[in-house]
Amino acid sequence: MESALSKQLFVYSSLRKGFHQHTHDYVSHFFSFVSPAKVKGTVSNVNGELLASPGDGESFIEGELFKLNDEHDFSYVFGQLDDYEGLIVEQGEQPLYRRELIKVYIDGEADTNAWIYWYNGEVLDTPTIAAGNIGEFPT
Repeated sequence: MESALSKQLFVYSSLRKGFHQHTHDYVSHFFSFVSPAKVKGTVSNVNGELLASPGDGESFIEGELFKLNDEHDFSYVFGQLDDYEGLIVEQGEQPLYRRELIKVYIDGEADTNAWIYWYNGEVLDTPTIAAGNIGEFPT
């Protein structure tokens, strides 16, 4: 597995191909697609919003793994993504998401580390998506 200085990004919703084209285009400009992948966690439906939370059980979230094209762009690109994901907030506010380094599974094996944006709130007693694939959620 890679070091904590991973230059990879795991995406599961709006940054994936086929969701919001302009955000995926941004990712595609700075990152190269590596593989379909999974991470341990759950996707919850909180008031119509699909939100991912970490897990250590048998539930997985399906998504895509990308690698940063130029490591010198790390601070700029992840700063832009942090802003897009709402990590940059006014003093006293809680960000909606948080960025963490996680194990990524490719072909069922823990293969590498990547950054992910997790929901930063409570999801207790909310419906979950059994397949862990936001792309299969009916709209």
